[in-house]
Amino acid sequence: MNATSSRLKIVRIIDRLNVGGPAKHVTWLTAGLDPAEFETTLITGTVPPHEGDMTWFATAAGIEPLIIKEMSRELSPRDLLVIFKLLRVFWRLKPQIIHTHKAKAGAAGRVAAWLYKWLTPSALWLCPRPCRVVHTFHGHIFHSYYGAAKTRLFVWIERVLARLCTDCIITISQQQRREINEVFGVGRTAQFRVIPLGIDLAEAQRPKTGPTLRAQYRLAEEPLTLGIVGRLCEVKNHALLLRVLAYLQAQQPDLPERLHCFIIGDGELRASLEALTDELKLRHCVTFTGFRDDAAALYQELDLVALTSLNEGTPLTLIEALNSGRPVLATAVGGVVDILGAQLEALDGFTRWEHGLTAASGDVTALAQALRYLLNRPELRKQMGAQGQAFVRTALSRERLLRDIAVLYREMAP
Repeated sequence: MNATSSRLKIVRIIDRLNVGGPAKHVTWLTAGLDPAEFETTLITGTVPPHEGDMTWFATAAGIEPLIIKEMSRELSPRDLLVIFKLLRVFWRLKPQIIHTHKAKAGAAGRVAAWLYKWLTPSALWLCPRPCRVVHTFHGHIFHSYYGAAKTRLFVWIERVLARLCTDCIITISQQQRREINEVFGVGRTAQFRVIPLGIDLAEAQRPKTGPTLRAQYRLAEEPLTLGIVGRLCEVKNHALLLRVLAYLQAQQPDLPERLHCFIIGDGELRASLEALTDELKLRHCVTFTGFRDDAAALYQELDLVALTSLNEGTPLTLIEALNSGRPVLATAVGGVVDILGAQLEALDGFTRWEHGLTAASGDVTALAQALRYLLNRPELRKQMGAQGQAFVRTALSRERLLRDIAVLYREMAP
């Protein structure tokens, strides 16, 4: 057997390479696994205009994704065509491991994988094709995305897919595993493997071209800078941060002299969020930057980073902030607390951790108290940032992620 044919063939599927952590994750895995051992093909769909396209990130890493243009986020009759096209790719590439990422690609990809395994003559004596199926939950859609009926349908679909079409389920934090497996009853405990995210530690350190945020937006040196990075969509709940700033401004009219907030990202809610900014009289202390290709380097220009989501997996934005030595303020959802270190104390409605502060999702008063707490303690911000940076560089590197995935693939090889 020659070197090429002995490589383990992987097909990786994600619904779209839109702006966000999963696009980076699949790119790093596709480009970073040892090509002498693994032959990896990335399949993806198309990105809606309002979400921001990160195909450039994959291209820069030397990857040419195979595009199935009918694959998109929402359920559609076109999914039958997607499944058929995936099947054709599988028959051509003959993968030994099919690895799906996120809900939509996870559904279409795993159904196609099941058909690929069983549409073979050997199925007549109950012997499917030798292929293993892995699915990664980067987050989940079991609350805060859809109405009750649609959510119940999606939970049921995931239970069926886990039982019939999946050999291994990856979650990116222990909290996420508990929620998906124990709370929502998806999969068997033995199916799960917790593999935390990993990031390119050097990305934030690369030289940044162009003006700084302060220079570009003519911001004075005095105010501290608060950043929130992500798509402007319902689940990210940017409106909560705006209401927190309005709450603080009502109590401290000098807030614009102390703090300026950069909302880094874009999406379908931008117009309504800008209107809310004007309604709350925050335009003088809030700037919308839109999508930026240099977002990873911008953390160095921020003093602290916020996340106000209703639902998360393990947010890459917070990991990137910690990697840059920035303390974080976040809602306590999903896997957020798994990256904040030890819990130190419960304070006035919020919780202090080694690397930042959290409060309950939707609690304007508690988040405002937490933000004020950080603003008034420069030494604590510095300490949290240093501890968070040390944690990320020890536990959440891209190299560690690649090692963990390689070990899993070797164990699962048919």
